[in-house]
Amino acid sequence: MSKKQSAQSLVTGLSYGRKNLYLFILGLISIVVGFIFMAQPPVNGFISRTLAPVILVIAYLVIIPAALLLKDNQN
Repeated sequence: MSKKQSAQSLVTGLSYGRKNLYLFILGLISIVVGFIFMAQPPVNGFISRTLAPVILVIAYLVIIPAALLLKDNQN
């Protein structure tokens, strides 16, 4: 019985809500957009050389960790 209660408290202890899901989806979309921009034909262009890495760094280092670390305030 205590194993079942501890498993349920672990599941209810996770605070991933709607906000976390939206942030995670935003991060995945921005990663996909960053790689699409990086694959654009002019290799020395602004989009593939400057904008795409900035989008990827923001997605990997800001958006995805924010989606995993922010707590949802719903009780």
